[in-house]
Amino acid sequence: MATNIPDDWTHVEDDTLIREITHRQTSSREEVYAVTADLLIPGRGSPVENAGIVVSGSKIKHVCLNKDLIKSFGHLKTTHVKVLMPGMWDCHVHLMGIHKVAGDAFIDAWKNPVLSGARSARDVMLLLDAGFTSVREMAGYGLQLDQAIQEGSLVGPKIYSSNCIISTTGGHADFHDTPLDWCQDMQKHGAPFCVADGPDECMKAVRLQLRAGADVIKICGSGGVGSERDNPVDQQFTSAEMKAMVEVATQSQRIVGAHCHGKAGIVAALNAGVKTIEHGSYLDEESADLMKQKDAILVSTRLIVENGLKLKEFFSPAGYAKLEAVAKAQEKAMKVAVKKGVKIAIGTDTGVSMPNSIATQGLNGKELLYHVRAGMSPLQAIEAATANGPLTLGPRGPKAGVLKEGYDADFIALDENPLEDIDVIVGGKHVSHVWRQGICYKWPGHPVSII
Repeated sequence: MATNIPDDWTHVEDDTLIREITHRQTSSREEVYAVTADLLIPGRGSPVENAGIVVSGSKIKHVCLNKDLIKSFGHLKTTHVKVLMPGMWDCHVHLMGIHKVAGDAFIDAWKNPVLSGARSARDVMLLLDAGFTSVREMAGYGLQLDQAIQEGSLVGPKIYSSNCIISTTGGHADFHDTPLDWCQDMQKHGAPFCVADGPDECMKAVRLQLRAGADVIKICGSGGVGSERDNPVDQQFTSAEMKAMVEVATQSQRIVGAHCHGKAGIVAALNAGVKTIEHGSYLDEESADLMKQKDAILVSTRLIVENGLKLKEFFSPAGYAKLEAVAKAQEKAMKVAVKKGVKIAIGTDTGVSMPNSIATQGLNGKELLYHVRAGMSPLQAIEAATANGPLTLGPRGPKAGVLKEGYDADFIALDENPLEDIDVIVGGKHVSHVWRQGICYKWPGHPVSII
């Protein structure tokens, strides 16, 4: 096991830091404590044996070897765990309280907001219980759920939301079998999608998301699988429309993430300034090189594809045929991306509230397994699920995802080593502890939620 000590780790030779933390504790009443581990996985960099952290309030104040921690901070309340690592990020989820996989599921969820909220409340607890301390929600009711979490009315991860997904008329996020004026009315009354055509409407659509408080902007750069009448390989928004949306988003320090399966949409989105490609199913070596050139991030979302292949009864024949084609292409694309060294963040596209289902929230860690199968080492997959998460928010990204001094105290503990068996990352069974913003929400015998 690697035991390289990072250059920014220092031995405490005097009591300056101790005095500082003690002063903070007495003046602001922030809780100060330590966590030691047999193995510390920092998020970015080599794992370190017998190391731990000191936490003050919501921040990590010190990272050091256990022997130095005990010597200098032995007076602090200390928890010992087997494996310590940053809290995970799912960079592509949907929180809409959808209780079935069918064409009218989105409409049902929109018509029953209280019921959808109740279902979503369970979903966010399942995410936190499974070790996901932050999620990037790419359309849904995340802004409202996050408000409840931040005010203490609900327990869950920090949610960074796009609010709506912006689509062309007849595109991936349009309801093709619904009269257009009905769709427009739903859009006006809180449904998490927005249809726009032409640069002017597209700019207005982005501004509407900014008005709602969106942390990231999501657009449809290609057709999709779940939408019946479009093709995943076809580009949707024109280059001019994409550039207009990126320009408005950039003015407010938001990045744009684009739903893109086909290469045409991927290339057009990257050339327009899009910074994250969601799905990327038909990515090839040429477009992978372009992603590296543009310093863009791939969020592959393999889990939803694998689940979909097992849920054939929920698709029309045409829809399932599209899924099979996308699945085959995406398997190759992920291997190309890993081999080429494209920057990757973990996302699952999980978006239904179905307890005891393979598609439920809380099993999001399976995404790491698929990335390992695509060629990543377990350590690389953990980096994609931790340190790379905040990067998908661009300038809005927090100092999180890494166990490092000054970073957010969002971290988890496991009772088994994920570097030896990545399967232990799936679900909450082996996640023994969860801390978010310095507060411990889960410890042995006390899960965040009852699964």
